[in-house]
Amino acid sequence: MKLMRNSHATASAREAISLGLNRRQFLRRAGVTTGGIAAASMLGTGMIRKAEAAGGSASGTVETKRTICSHCSVGCGVYAEVSNDVWVGHEPAFDHPINRGAHCAKGASLIHHTHSEKRVKYPMKLEGGKWKKLSWEEAIDQVGELMLKIRKESGPDGLFFMGSAKFSNEGCYLYRKFAAMWGSNNIDHSARICHSTTVAGVANTWGYGAMTNSYNDMRNCKSMIFIGANPAEAHPVSLQHILIGKERGAKMIVVDPRFTRTAAHADEYVHIRPGTDIPYIYGLLWHIFANNWHDQDFIDRRVWAMEAIQAEVQNYPPAEVENITGVPEAQMYKVAKMLADNRPGTIVWCMGGTQHTVGNANTRAYCILQLALGNMGTSGGGANIFRGHDNVQGATDLGLLFDNLPGYYGLSDGAWKHWSRVWELDYNWVKGRFDQGTYLGKQPMNTPGIPCSRWHDGVMEDPTKLGQKDNVRMAFYWGQSVNTETRGRDVRKALDKMDAVVVVDPYPTMAAVMHTRKDNVFILPACSQFETSGSVTASNRSIQWRDRVVAPLFESKPDHEIMYLLAKKLGFADQLCKNIKVNGNEPLVEDITREWNRGMWTIGMTGQSPERLKMHQQNWGTFEFEDLEAKGGPAKGDTYGLPWPCWGTPELNHPGTHILYDTSKHIMKGGGNFRARFGVEFEGQDLLAADPGSKGNELGAGHPEFTADMLKQLGWWDDLTAEEKQAAEGRNWKTDLSGGIQRVAMKHGCIPYGNARARCRVWTFPDQVPVHREPLYTPRRDLVLKYPNLDDRQVHRLPTLYKSIQDKVIAENLDKKFPMIVTTGRLVEYEGGGEETRSNPWLAELQQQMFVEINPADAADRGIRDGDNVTLHSPEGPVLYITALVTERVIPGECFMPYHFAGIFEGESLVPRYPDGTVPYIQGESANTAMTYGYDPVTQMQETKVSICQINRA
Repeated sequence: MKLMRNSHATASAREAISLGLNRRQFLRRAGVTTGGIAAASMLGTGMIRKAEAAGGSASGTVETKRTICSHCSVGCGVYAEVSNDVWVGHEPAFDHPINRGAHCAKGASLIHHTHSEKRVKYPMKLEGGKWKKLSWEEAIDQVGELMLKIRKESGPDGLFFMGSAKFSNEGCYLYRKFAAMWGSNNIDHSARICHSTTVAGVANTWGYGAMTNSYNDMRNCKSMIFIGANPAEAHPVSLQHILIGKERGAKMIVVDPRFTRTAAHADEYVHIRPGTDIPYIYGLLWHIFANNWHDQDFIDRRVWAMEAIQAEVQNYPPAEVENITGVPEAQMYKVAKMLADNRPGTIVWCMGGTQHTVGNANTRAYCILQLALGNMGTSGGGANIFRGHDNVQGATDLGLLFDNLPGYYGLSDGAWKHWSRVWELDYNWVKGRFDQGTYLGKQPMNTPGIPCSRWHDGVMEDPTKLGQKDNVRMAFYWGQSVNTETRGRDVRKALDKMDAVVVVDPYPTMAAVMHTRKDNVFILPACSQFETSGSVTASNRSIQWRDRVVAPLFESKPDHEIMYLLAKKLGFADQLCKNIKVNGNEPLVEDITREWNRGMWTIGMTGQSPERLKMHQQNWGTFEFEDLEAKGGPAKGDTYGLPWPCWGTPELNHPGTHILYDTSKHIMKGGGNFRARFGVEFEGQDLLAADPGSKGNELGAGHPEFTADMLKQLGWWDDLTAEEKQAAEGRNWKTDLSGGIQRVAMKHGCIPYGNARARCRVWTFPDQVPVHREPLYTPRRDLVLKYPNLDDRQVHRLPTLYKSIQDKVIAENLDKKFPMIVTTGRLVEYEGGGEETRSNPWLAELQQQMFVEINPADAADRGIRDGDNVTLHSPEGPVLYITALVTERVIPGECFMPYHFAGIFEGESLVPRYPDGTVPYIQGESANTAMTYGYDPVTQMQETKVSICQINRA
């Protein structure tokens, strides 16, 4: 691609052009290339401490540390080499049971996350339009004073706490606890905008909202269908398992609007129109039911309400599916037969399926396909849901959410009382920290807060329409950047309006520069995860321990230490760390692990003590690459990383659960069945399984969740010790802190959460069974009348629009003025909002420009050639100035943008707003500036995978 040649390039780039340099030559002169960067800027004067290893050779003893890659959720092991507390080299761990010596481009460049000269080196504050250095004491004092002022005037919900999938599990847990001690549910993290619809849809189908199998287990598939997933770029190391499965004979099907690098490996590539996943799945099910390819025995024993799906599927015959999705009948039949003939098979989805106004329904539809085929609870089957960031699974599990406490306990009084008992705090004290008012009929303590997808609406919305006392007036952006959110103009307005903005990050993210403010922006330098220790949960639920590689660089501090310092200023440090040892100002990480062990009975994050996790880490090579089991050694019998549920206390020594809902194994060997989460009957129909469930179940049939009363009725109460009886009285398997109820249930071969059917009908959701609803911004007005979206509604604290947007599109002919469908996705070189990876010289060399992929036919119609500067116009007003990549990867009428770029806002360079020395090597327009309004009604997931636009030559 050619360098942008208009006024919207950065000042430095324009200067380079005037010198006759192309972009690569410019970057090379600036030292941003492989050959000149290490000695010149990474290990030279940019380091605070002396770095004897500047030339790449270490003097003195070289120590090897074990850590985990901090990018995607595969969880690759890394050996880091350290000399004199300087990270001098690293390599992929060849004995690691997940990556086994493999790396991607991002993993290969990890060392630069500590070495980068672009990092924030000390606390600072924007005053009068200039960045001023602060001491930590000054920063904590000033931020804390502003927090207390807003609390006094607007209540605790005047703050918003953006968290991060980049925290360790311990950081996630402490941040959620911090928000609880402050008294607000206005806390969230990036799962809201990547997999919240997965969590809601999947958990409401079979019990838990997580990946059921593992990357490694894909070696055992007979078929694999990828829908809205591009692991070749988003999760590159996972591809080794996928391709081994294919080499062993698995059929590989890729369903995507764009011909991706993953699609290039497929046996069958299927193009669908963006936003039509449900009609596509129903189109497959139409052929599966019509040809009796469904697994009726599995359905009869383990599934509820499949007949409702069979009835709905009749509304999607082949001709209608082709009209909606664009997929012809012959290809639908071919794929359906391929799946039926090659079982067990797995389904893989990512954000291509989740980021929709119907995201929760999409994920339920994927689950229903697997239930119809009988592909659940078996090796080679399941739902392999690839999470995006290294700890997005853990952050979700630990309750870093606007609608949950750790372990998905919800926000009921019972949930708060449980965690108050874990924290050993008086429940009334915890309750008293919250606003005691009632808003829209609800109290804030028991009401989901404002989601990170819409924090800006919390700032800008009429406060009489909010489910809280006042607008959000101040926000923390802790490890998360705002260019990952849609409606960029509204984000900027909200940043401008707030009293203060606090960025806590190793790098100055877009929250620090996207505004037009002159004052009250704080940047607090958090260290990277390689400068602290703790655990991290991979997508397959394996929990891995990271050693600290080097001490925090510059004046940065670990996340948990910054939280403690703030808590001291705010007056609740003693409550925050009542049972956590504090060394100086740093809470002991292992004590934080032990505390969440003590409370997270719901999902079995109770058996993974720090000692067990460290033992797994030190014995990577004893775990099998095939099934993650240790056949010998200190961890004999364990599944690597003790994937949850790891039931009971650490002393019970449960091995972890490799494959969820697997009835072929005893629970103490990792067996399971579907969860009795929804009661025992509904409308007179039995919800319990007509199946004995996990191997060795002494009850021999479906059963409800275990409680103290149930143990008494079964005559198993005396299996408890005297101490366990005292703790378990009046409790259930989720709230008994002794673990006795779980222990006794498992002694008798029973799953503590019961043995029920998966459900195809969710009576608490807006659509009880998935149905197609046209996207809010769609060029198919002919389908809007037949498949309209929902009516406008209040979702938790915020009014949320649906039908009024669709009506506006038609009334204003926006579908005619903006005829192209636009979707977004990942690149292999960068990650998330891109501030970290675009500040990495090795990765910056690989992908230097923001672009839009456009089909040759559309390009020709507009007089656009490959590499031309173009404008992309959004129907909501924004205009992006980017470069055209003319390619047949997208079909006529559709286009694609990567979402990792920032630093240019509608043609305006934001470079002058960065603190000196922190500007990423690469800037570009953010795709999300142009992405439009649209939110899932259950989770508030934003719509980033389908909107409309117009592209013109600049």
